[in-house]
Amino acid sequence: MLCVAVRSQLTADFYSKTCPTLPQIVRKVVQNAIKVEMRMAASLLRLHFHDCFVNGCDGSILLDGTDVEKFSVANINSARGFEVVDAIKSAVESQCSGVVSCADILALAARDSTLLSGGPSWKVLLGRRDGMVSSQAQANLSLPSPFEGLNAIIAKFAAVGLNITDVVSLSGSHTIGLANVPPSAIGCSTSQELELLTAHWIQICCLICKACVQ
Repeated sequence: MLCVAVRSQLTADFYSKTCPTLPQIVRKVVQNAIKVEMRMAASLLRLHFHDCFVNGCDGSILLDGTDVEKFSVANINSARGFEVVDAIKSAVESQCSGVVSCADILALAARDSTLLSGGPSWKVLLGRRDGMVSSQAQANLSLPSPFEGLNAIIAKFAAVGLNITDVVSLSGSHTIGLANVPPSAIGCSTSQELELLTAHWIQICCLICKACVQ
């Protein structure tokens, strides 16, 4: 994948002159991908979420190599949607060659995936630089692992400025996606770790778990 470096000032209208049709291009490709496979929305959101946890939202999760983020514990055999990002990049390049960063494409795709799934929308600030380094080791340290306890996961979210609400919303992209949760994984227990969540969010977690194991 060809990625480009751009200046670091982030603005919502960063590409208004250099690639004015960018939002429409991204939206169309994402919409078509979700029509083919509904869970792709969650996959694109998760891809952006995992990208941002390692050295910021720099698109480094998209880089290929032998010891890259794709092969970390939290990503291997689960991170998906790369082909959709490639399709968006190809469509964008046909209209605005060498202008838009992969990091910005992924950020827009995550927003559109959420919106098209009936979730909220938000203003995406653009103008990110694409990262040229992708580290499997750094991803293993930074990303929440499915084998970690809730305390460890909450701590990793807090390290990037996110709270417990974000943990529930983003972990596994359960809000709009599909999760494989065995009955013994977290269930609806009232363990000391789960007591860190408010009663409202515990109820949501329980509903998610029940839906996944039925």
